[in-house]
Amino acid sequence: MTDRQWLTAEQERAWRRYRRMRTLLDLQLARDLLQDSGLSEADYDVLSTLSEHPEGRWRARELAAHLLWSTSRLAHHVGRMESRGLVSRLPAEGDARGAVVALTESGWSTLREAAPHHVASVRRHLVGLLTPEEIAALDRIADKVVTHLTGPI
Repeated sequence: MTDRQWLTAEQERAWRRYRRMRTLLDLQLARDLLQDSGLSEADYDVLSTLSEHPEGRWRARELAAHLLWSTSRLAHHVGRMESRGLVSRLPAEGDARGAVVALTESGWSTLREAAPHHVASVRRHLVGLLTPEEIAALDRIADKVVTHLTGPI
């Protein structure tokens, strides 16, 4: 039988608090986003990610990979967003089977309207509660974990 390395009391407390914080924060940010703009977290993730890419468009396969979604999940979600006029699907140049997801004017407008409210929510429920030193520590911790899980970004 192998010896288990249990968490120390301090490590377990930190782990449990982190899990509870993550759940509560995600729920609150999602509630605020829906209330303020009518967008789901997934909607906002797609819109904001597209806005950071040249011309507000991205190959569907690469967008799914960046969001850590399956291509099927992206296709279904983009279909719902497309029916609301937020994005459009275009054929990928030189690839008959590929598609490009692009922000529409309505999508840009919706994102411009939603972003200030979302940032205010993030400030109210996380950033504004922390000191500059704590923000720097959070950044270092997040970078360390993300790099461990995905490789350098």
